[in-house]
Amino acid sequence: WNYYNDSLKKSMLIEQELINEMDHALENHEFVVYYQPIVDVRTKKTISAEALVRWLHPKKGMISPGIFIPAFEKNGFITKLDMYVCEEVCKHQREEKDKGNRVVPVSVNLSRINFYNENLYKEVLGLLDKYNLKSEDIKLEITESAYEDNPQDLIMAIHTLQKYGFKVLMDDFGSGYSSLNMLNLLPCDIVKLDKRFVDKLETDDKSKAIVLSTISLAHTLQMSVTAEGVETKNQYDLLKEMHCDTIQGFYCAKPMPEDDYENLIKG
Repeated sequence: WNYYNDSLKKSMLIEQELINEMDHALENHEFVVYYQPIVDVRTKKTISAEALVRWLHPKKGMISPGIFIPAFEKNGFITKLDMYVCEEVCKHQREEKDKGNRVVPVSVNLSRINFYNENLYKEVLGLLDKYNLKSEDIKLEITESAYEDNPQDLIMAIHTLQKYGFKVLMDDFGSGYSSLNMLNLLPCDIVKLDKRFVDKLETDDKSKAIVLSTISLAHTLQMSVTAEGVETKNQYDLLKEMHCDTIQGFYCAKPMPEDDYENLIKG
């Protein structure tokens, strides 16, 4: 329960406005994909990227994903948005291949709701067929919190996606109540360490020990590790010493529009 106040009323009105406009926004391509490079720790070369959705509203301007994503997860629209982003990424990959440009895999976020859909793999494969792509051209990201809802269905869905050649990433590892044991339970290919661990790397020995242990255990389980939210050279140097595989964050590059990302990859 909560006490009703003006702040609560305002947030409810904002959420309802977004819901009223979401279908029209999707049809008009107001949702755009930004790309954030993922860099090899040893070579500092971009070897992948994450697709991040932004809402460029014609009147309100840029709407933060932190506002519209939770609203869409509540009402189920997130499943449509996820597939829209996946198709936009496939379209981008096809265009770049046709131009003869360098192409690296791009990871697409999938909401936990998508994993209740037993036809998820068919929908993703359908998009690959439509744009004449292979499973290695995209990767699929899930958040660790998805495991808490329905672990058996999630594990089954991951195995099915991997059977068709997809790499599956566990996003935000360590953001909730996960334990190192989850690395053994979830059959993911790549673990993405939550930014909160990286933030404390330079000042907190416990965080440093947890990151080192996670990287070591993940490697033992044949998983690679991406550290998110890397913002300083010192953080980068520490992660390199720990044999982290890849990094993502402002130290390398911010999320950027498609044109800027193309130029970065070509460069």
